Amino acid sequence: MKKNLFTYKKSGVNIDAADKFVNFIANISSKKRGNKKFNNIGGFGSVSNLPKNIKNPKIVACTDGVGTKIEIANTLNKYDTIGIDLVAMSVNDLIVQGAKPLFFLDYISTNKIDLKK
Repeated sequence: MKKNLFTYKKSGVNIDAADKFVNFIANISSKKRGNKKFNNIGGFGSVSNLPKNIKNPKIVACTDGVGTKIEIANTLNKYDTIGIDLVAMSVNDLIVQGAKPLFFLDYISTNKIDLKK
C-alpha cells in the first residue's frame, strides 16, 4: 500500500516565508533599554509589570481585528495603515471601560504570506 505523505508545503504553508516574516517583525518591534535589547518575538505570551502607583489594579484584556479594512487594503494595494487601525480599535475597546493601555498584545492571521505586502 502506498502512503500519501502530507506536508506543510503540500498544504500551501511556506515555512521559509513564515520565518522571514517573523524575523522582519522581530527587527522592527525589538526594543532597546539602556544597553540591553529586548526581543518580544518567539514566546506565546507577554510579560508586563503593573505600575506600582495604581491602587487595586484590574486587568482589562481585549483583541480586535481590522475586518473589512483588509479587503479595502487589498483593493487599493495599500497596507501601511492597517496596523494603526488595529491598535486604535483595541485601545478604543479598553478606554471605554475606563482602562489605561499598558501594553499591546495581538496576532496576525493570514492565509498566505506575501512578504511584499
